[in-house]
Amino acid sequence: MRKVISNTSCLIVLSNIGKLDLLKDVYGVIFITEEVAQEFGDFIPEWINVTAVKDQTKTKLITKTLDIGEASTIALAMEHDDTLVILDDKKARRYAKGIDITFTGSLGVIVKAKQIGLSVDIGEILSDFKRLNFRMPPDIERILMEYDK
Repeated sequence: MRKVISNTSCLIVLSNIGKLDLLKDVYGVIFITEEVAQEFGDFIPEWINVTAVKDQTKTKLITKTLDIGEASTIALAMEHDDTLVILDDKKARRYAKGIDITFTGSLGVIVKAKQIGLSVDIGEILSDFKRLNFRMPPDIERILMEYDK
């Protein structure tokens, strides 16, 4: 069974718009690192499993390129075979792609929710994201709005 590991940004943006439970509804159990839990700094529901990275050397090596939350998230993914990592940061996504880690982002979570038949209003969520200064390319926004029809 695929292990879904989230970085901090998705937790923050979904929590700030009152939609954190979408992660549970789409993926069931979510895994985060201790570093991500600390960055999030909010209540962690029982369906989010806080897990330590076993090889902290990997985390330290990746922090030469990425921040600690992203580094620990990617390091945790490297310790498991079948993972999906939720990353929004462009640099972190590039890093993950370079080492063949499968990833999605906060917008991908919303699309997946729609695909599996959950009642989500993509237009409303995108408006909420923009209100929080969540950056997305205009072409992606247009595509997502078309998907919502």
